[in-house]
Amino acid sequence: VKLSLLTMMFKHLDARVVQVWEGLRPMTKKMLERLLEPNGPLLPSSTLQKFHYDAHADWELSQLLTALDAQVKAKDAAGADEAAQLAETCVKILEAQCGSAEVFIQLAQRALKQHDYNRFEKLAEHLLERFSAGEIAEIIRQTDLPQIRAIAYETLVLFPAQSMLPLLDDPLYADIAMQVLEQKAFEFESEEARDLLEQIEMENGFPI
Repeated sequence: VKLSLLTMMFKHLDARVVQVWEGLRPMTKKMLERLLEPNGPLLPSSTLQKFHYDAHADWELSQLLTALDAQVKAKDAAGADEAAQLAETCVKILEAQCGSAEVFIQLAQRALKQHDYNRFEKLAEHLLERFSAGEIAEIIRQTDLPQIRAIAYETLVLFPAQSMLPLLDDPLYADIAMQVLEQKAFEFESEEARDLLEQIEMENGFPI
């Protein structure tokens, strides 16, 4: 059944989508096939437990989603419905598993463009559950969208002040870490953050 369903879908998907699909690893294809079955699970969690999900799967699904969204946006896309269905499957898997800044930004931008604010809020919840301080800082660094930067900063402020120390040592993230510490110290009255700021001030020999 699943093969015939995919065969019917791919009759309407454009060459770029087919090219990306053909480049997927067999395990990634099987994961998508399972979720596309007529009686497949509504949520991917039970299916994903059967597969080894890794950073490469993140990248593969992200590339496939980009190609599918491009087909959906094309005015003359005959297979827009099929592309949208497969894209939604990719999104559900990525929402359940992704832990990279790039994929989070892709999903968040997509939700905002579609005015799907419930989905955007759910993505924000995943930040604290699944992402490291470094990955959240990378989200801030990579995006200019104020909505995404705002939820990333809001999440980063919830991390312990000590978790900002590795970021302070990295020139890519030092300014972000300082902003977080200052917000924790002055808006949230964190003594730990104040102590760290005083320590940084003494080490640098000038007021922050």
